[in-house]
Order: sequence, then C-alpha cells, then structure tokens
Amino acid sequence: MSDKLKQIINKQGDQQNSGHDQLDDIVQLVGFVIGEEEYAIPILAIQEIIKPFTWTRVPQVPSYVLGVFNLRGAVIPLIDLRAKFGLKTKNQSDETRFIVMRHGDDVAGFVIDRLTMAIRLKKTDIGPAPDTVNGDDTIIDGVGKQEDKIITILKVNKLLERDF
Repeated sequence: MSDKLKQIINKQGDQQNSGHDQLDDIVQLVGFVIGEEEYAIPILAIQEIIKPFTWTRVPQVPSYVLGVFNLRGAVIPLIDLRAKFGLKTKNQSDETRFIVMRHGDDVAGFVIDRLTMAIRLKKTDIGPAPDTVNGDDTIIDGVGKQEDKIITILKVNKLLERDF
C-alpha cells in the first residue's frame, strides 16, 4: 500500500474517532485533480495508489488507453483520464499518480494529475448529477458541496466499463 493511501486511511480513521457522526450519513471519498477540476471516488473502490512506472503499449485500443502494466502478476489496463475526459494530454510530473480501482472483478489503473485529500461528506451535501448529463450512462454519480468548492463524484463501475 502506498504511503499516500496509508496517510489518507489514517486521516479518515482519526476523523472517525474524533467525531461521533452517524457513519451511515457520511460518504468517504478520495479526491484527485484532472486538468483544473477536482473529482472524487469512494475510498473503498481504491485498490491502491502508486507512483507512475513503465507500462506496455497495446495496439488498436482507444487513444485514452495507454497500455497495460503488471501489478504483482496481474496485467491491468492503464487509462489516461485526461484523454478520456477530452483534455489535452501532458507529461507526467512528480505529482502524477496511478489509481488502481476495483469494482467487482473489474480492475484498471487510471492516470491522474495529482491526489488532493481524503474527503468526508454528509450525504445531505451530495447533490444529483447535473441535468446536462445523460441519465444512467453518465460517469457522474453526484456533486459534493464543500464550503469553498464543488467536487464531481464519479461512478467507478462506469469508469471501469470496457469499450475497447
């Protein structure tokens, strides 16, 4: 498990122990940035967060699929979220990370620009996906509201859908 993921989990544990919120009313997420926008996914969907390393290109896949990489014997597809979201790709930096997500038997790695933080939101602070998105086909699960910002919460099962 990466040090950053350990920090996030420890921080969430500290927050849980310090406040006696109803756990059923709290959604625990991990935030990350793609381009200029902040997104989040449920913490339980994360298998691990790792620093980038080499991967193998695969022919005849969409441009947002960078290739595959070997993670402890499992061959996992690597998807560039900047490209998938229609943003201009950029070179990786010291803050770039791979987030390995899991939903059931589906696993993939996603390139993100940088991690932000562990996020705990009350369910009442999460609104539905905007009307401008297409119902069940959208990857947007909802919109989280914090004091100074809005965070787009993504559906992990939709991110992991294979269309290649």
